[in-house]
Amino acid sequence: MDHAVIIPAYKEEKNIEQAVKRTLNLGYITIVVDDCSPDRTGEIAKEAGAIVLRHKKNMGKGEGLKTAFLYIKTHLKDVKYIAILDADLQYVPEDLPKIFKPLENDEADYVTGYRNWKKDVPFRHRLGNFVWRTTFNIIFDARVKDSNCGFIAMTREAMTKLINSTTGGYIIENMMMIEALKNGLRIKQVPVKVFYYSVRDIPTGSRFVLGNWIYIIEAGLKYRYNIDLKIYKFLQKIKLIFTKGTD
Repeated sequence: MDHAVIIPAYKEEKNIEQAVKRTLNLGYITIVVDDCSPDRTGEIAKEAGAIVLRHKKNMGKGEGLKTAFLYIKTHLKDVKYIAILDADLQYVPEDLPKIFKPLENDEADYVTGYRNWKKDVPFRHRLGNFVWRTTFNIIFDARVKDSNCGFIAMTREAMTKLINSTTGGYIIENMMMIEALKNGLRIKQVPVKVFYYSVRDIPTGSRFVLGNWIYIIEAGLKYRYNIDLKIYKFLQKIKLIFTKGTD
């Protein structure tokens, strides 16, 4: 039992039982972080066999990951590899062995999935991710195939280095990828299946894309040139962009 899977969840009572059971069936310790859901998400997850950590107020995906990381660090000393899986089953638990494999083979410290843009991703999501990915690669001089995939795995050592870098919501995947680069972690990406059960409306999607795009630019300029624009925090305060989120 040296593999643990974290499932951040908010109002996922329809999906959480299946997500937990399918993960447990693979032999992995399963930790659900219930981000103060008003429904039975946490209760159902516990009944299904997961370790459930519950926030007293809604704090977002990044804080949920930090809660789980600290729990693993303190209480699960034998865990060597950690993965993150979305509660809505956008990514499938059956791809977890694929995500873990580069870690087990000592080929990487930090692994993310990458999506089949032409086959599996709706056009609007594909467009937004193209903007993020292209900007990310230019500003960080990287070659990532997917900078925003929520299907992630890492070693215990990598987790320890990233614990204090999990404060974002919708920017969390880009934030963690950037911190992995800054910490010199070996990064590898593997192809994964993805399913979109709904498509955001245009206003919501635009605010989502804008927030991630500005964050990538600001973080890149600070990383490479020590320039801090502080635009993201301003837009966050006036609620022009979406910044929280659990998925």
